[in-house]
Amino acid sequence: MTDRITLPELEQYLAKAADLLRGSIDQADFKAYIFPLMFFKRVSDVYLEEFEAALAESGGDYEYATFAENHRFAIPVGNLWSNVREKTENIGTALQTAFREIEKANPETLYGIFGNANWTNKDKLPDRKLADLIEHFSTKTLSNANVAPDVFGNAYEYLIKRFADASNKKAGEYYTPRSVVGLLINILDPDEGESVYDPACGTGGMLIEVIEHVKARGGNPKTLWGKLYGQEKVLATSAIARMNLLLHGVEDFKIVREDTLRNPAFYTGNHLAQFDCVVANPPFSLKAWGEVEWASDKWGRNQLGGVPPKGYADWAWVQHMLTSANPETGRVAVVLPQGALFRQGAEARIRTHVLRADKIEAVIGLAPNLFYGTGLAACVLILRHDKPADRDGKVLFINGEDLMKKGRNQNTLEPEHATELLDAYQGFADIYGRARVATVAEIEANDFNLNIPLYVAPADTGEKLTVADALANLETAHAKAQETRAALDAELAKWGLPA
Repeated sequence: MTDRITLPELEQYLAKAADLLRGSIDQADFKAYIFPLMFFKRVSDVYLEEFEAALAESGGDYEYATFAENHRFAIPVGNLWSNVREKTENIGTALQTAFREIEKANPETLYGIFGNANWTNKDKLPDRKLADLIEHFSTKTLSNANVAPDVFGNAYEYLIKRFADASNKKAGEYYTPRSVVGLLINILDPDEGESVYDPACGTGGMLIEVIEHVKARGGNPKTLWGKLYGQEKVLATSAIARMNLLLHGVEDFKIVREDTLRNPAFYTGNHLAQFDCVVANPPFSLKAWGEVEWASDKWGRNQLGGVPPKGYADWAWVQHMLTSANPETGRVAVVLPQGALFRQGAEARIRTHVLRADKIEAVIGLAPNLFYGTGLAACVLILRHDKPADRDGKVLFINGEDLMKKGRNQNTLEPEHATELLDAYQGFADIYGRARVATVAEIEANDFNLNIPLYVAPADTGEKLTVADALANLETAHAKAQETRAALDAELAKWGLPA
């Protein structure tokens, strides 16, 4: 038997595949081509592995070896990797045909999983280029015996991050830095058998982290099968998320491609489905998100304070996630731009409603420039329907604006930074320069403004501000001022007043 492929070897192999696309496809679109090819190679090799095992078990009975019960996924005759590899012309058409036949043969699990990339565009992908890609992928056997699911899953995550680094601005639409993901999941602390829902799941990183979290605490991740749910608007991204979970060995989950705010996918009758943990990094300040329909929302999400403004969907996500949380066990973690903490108008009315209902447990400020596509500082809101008795009427504010490793293009939240934020959350106590517990009455005295420096300012370390830092601070302040001005203009326009 071939020696198992190590994670570094697999990462190098996948990176080389991506390099072969250079010059043909925009880097931001690499994922739409490499991931389907990688998944096709994996399922083909595993199918052949299962076929050989069934053949040996049956003493050479070929008909028995093709039975569906011997295979995780069905691959119709003529649609294996080796069949496409034989083609020397119209390779893109052969690939596209194989993808659709495999999807049709597995309607419950693989329908739409290969995405909608244009494989037949010979200007971008001539037969020569596709042949090189297929030959490269053919150099290794990606069976279970050669590559364990956890190794394959980790390599897949590596490739997602590599593509995110390359496309940067566009990556914010589908990728959350894994250190931030880990922080959110550690705060929610999902247990064996609990249900988890990500309404803006991107490539599925939050759901994968839930599995890793349960495993790290000695739990059985199989208790999560059938309890992991995600929704994602972009077809290619939702397909990548499904591949991600499958390649990590998860056999039962539900990820739906649909617009969450307009058409939530999980419900019973006239009520949204409710989950133990609801976690997301939704798109910041989404515009034209469906505020007209929200005014008569049949799911009752607008009952949590009204309708958010047209240009800022941030609190619509909060309303959706709170409505989707179990009223007894449910806890929510959501990443928002910090402007959502203090903007006035409709957002202030929703903040006031949620605070008066005592749903907000913690507000955690993050450092600037941690996320792809935006240099602004974000925050994390932690919400619960049923807060612990000793936290009733209280909100913990944590100022983590200094917790980062500065990078040339992007800052990073290092493991020690995430640990410090987690410790502060779990301690739920005042820490000079880092955290403070405020009462809802105190927040009300500040007009329900959640701007973190109102409650906890960073400790004075005696360090002098550099010119670069001052310019970065000025840029952030200018962006916040623009957000506030836009909100004011929107309010004035509503009342027919000049801006």
